[in-house]
Amino acid sequence: MSFLAKIVAFFMSIAIALTGWVGYLPQHTLKVNQYDTHQTNEGFGTSGAWWAQDVADEAEAERIAALLFNKETGLGLDIFRYNVGAGEKENPASVIPKANHRTESFWVFNESTGEYEYDFSRDANAVRMMDLAVRNGATKIVLFCNSPHFSLTESGRASGSPEEGRCNLPPENYAAFADYLLTVAEHFIEEGYPVYGVSPINEPQWDWGAGSIKQEGCHYSPEEAVALLECFATRMQERGDTFKLLGPESGSMNKSSVEYEKKFYASKILREFCDVYSGHSYWLDGNTKEKKAVRQRFALNYRGLKFEMSEWCELPQTLDPLTIESGLHMANVMWEDLTLMNAVSWQNWTAVGGDALLDYKNGELVQYYRYYIMKQFAMIPPGAVRVGVLDYHMKESTLKTLAYTDCDADYLIIINNEPEEENVRLNGAYEAQKVFVTSADKKCEAVFDGEFTDSLTLEPQSVTTLILSANRD
Repeated sequence: MSFLAKIVAFFMSIAIALTGWVGYLPQHTLKVNQYDTHQTNEGFGTSGAWWAQDVADEAEAERIAALLFNKETGLGLDIFRYNVGAGEKENPASVIPKANHRTESFWVFNESTGEYEYDFSRDANAVRMMDLAVRNGATKIVLFCNSPHFSLTESGRASGSPEEGRCNLPPENYAAFADYLLTVAEHFIEEGYPVYGVSPINEPQWDWGAGSIKQEGCHYSPEEAVALLECFATRMQERGDTFKLLGPESGSMNKSSVEYEKKFYASKILREFCDVYSGHSYWLDGNTKEKKAVRQRFALNYRGLKFEMSEWCELPQTLDPLTIESGLHMANVMWEDLTLMNAVSWQNWTAVGGDALLDYKNGELVQYYRYYIMKQFAMIPPGAVRVGVLDYHMKESTLKTLAYTDCDADYLIIINNEPEEENVRLNGAYEAQKVFVTSADKKCEAVFDGEFTDSLTLEPQSVTTLILSANRD
């Protein structure tokens, strides 16, 4: 934000405040401040792990894809994260307890030749879901791995090293892992899929394996993570790949991520090759101090580089997903990540399941409150720029606000966590507005579509999204 813009915003703030006092305003007066600019939105998304491979019925797959990615009838999500499996489903030595956490891979051992070969007919249900996501409107595919293929690991399994804190991928196999994942990406690009990037590492700081075998996973020290990503960057340059290299998918953006960030951006090739750092916001719900520290680290040390929030779900899950409290919890996390950490995109861990957006109850597919909250945010289009919101109140404001702007409209999200209604006055030169509300008795319901009105009553424990249109010619 330039010095001149700050001066303009300061005097605008004074003018609005004076107007409010003179006019005996309601409890809150909100003004979208287009001079206070931040990150550009790059989309909202979800993951296909570990449910997409189990959706065998084509009609059901089409229904789920429409609910998630169709911009007219569903969430209109932009990003689909496809899990490139490490092959534990076909590994006879697998010790992963849950069957749906053991994945099919595209790399299959041919007993007649004694070699591994690519077979892209595998993981058919999950690939179909990726295809349906794109057909319904997803514009970005991220291919992510929880572990290298089991045949490349030191233990012969993709569930981590038996030794605590030890990387399960020998350095001599870095290039083979890179070639495997890049070949998969190039295949799907040739098939017409909009592959945005590959992400070969997942939550490197955790001790996958050892005494906690639950899923495919691989530990990397900061040095090992950087060495592997440098190998990927080099191989991508040699192969002429133009999609992004994403990583290292830090398991939490708390202090455990700091050394990974330092090593990541101390690497000359990664600093030049990667303009975005991917991380997860686990174990930080409501920790505004820690999240502000993330923004400060990037502003001070990694200027010009972006942060994307690539995975979150409620951990541990304590809230009933069929209640508004569960939805509000996720809304507050999204607000924190987008405003305090300046995340350019926000992606939840998984779309279908007990900790997800959708789930099956008594054989019926239900939409949790998290689904409707996601829809309130997903109305913000890619390319819109986050801007500030001026909130004038005689006392400290209890509202949480988030605004984006583009050439068509301002998008204002207001979270009211209180058990009472809140009256709001909107300040701005708008012509029309649309208002959507999720509350205890509304599920992203369109409650208004018409000429602009500056008075708004927020329901108790609600999330309200306003699309404010103006003639900007």
